[in-house]
Amino acid sequence: MPVPKNRNTRDENKTIKSGDVPEDWENKPAKRSQKDLDARWTKKHGKSHYGYKNHVNVDRKHKLVRRYHVSNAAQHDSQAVDHLLMRGNTGSGVWADSAYRSEEMEGKLRDRKLKSHIHRKGKRGKPLTAQAKGSNRTKSSVRVRPSRACKSMHCRAMVEHIFGAQTNDMGGTLVRTIGLVRARAKIGMKNLAYNMRRLVQLRRINPCPA
Repeated sequence: MPVPKNRNTRDENKTIKSGDVPEDWENKPAKRSQKDLDARWTKKHGKSHYGYKNHVNVDRKHKLVRRYHVSNAAQHDSQAVDHLLMRGNTGSGVWADSAYRSEEMEGKLRDRKLKSHIHRKGKRGKPLTAQAKGSNRTKSSVRVRPSRACKSMHCRAMVEHIFGAQTNDMGGTLVRTIGLVRARAKIGMKNLAYNMRRLVQLRRINPCPA
């Protein structure tokens, strides 16, 4: 979720990353009010992005946002999992790429009685076996396109549908507020608006009996 870029000096950015406010900003309240101290840079597919992340838990059956978490763009996706995992969804499986796989994550899923379908990853000097690669391909086929086999509470195809709708059909994803608190409210309203639009679509597909 991009925000307008701050034009800061290298020293100012270093101070902001350390959690402080640049000294000369304190005497310039108008300038300070226009600076976002919470947004961060990240890279995806070699391209830099500045802003926040909208992490969502999606209902596989209805494509509705069941839970969401907003963080700065630099936070790794796996750090948001604790905010998203829940038993009350329409599936008990968790599908994710290998960046999410760790002993800690597997333990969390077991504790919540959730089934892990997270990609396996090779280690230095110990590449994946042919069987593990085949298993990953099977998991990818579920994650990257909608299908009847997609029984996960975190199926990527469902999530991408939501982000695509917000980007293409709902006026884009640019967040014009300043700071994490306001961004969380703005993004939350975006998710709520998506759910309302989706509900209208579901009612159209399956109208309530008279």
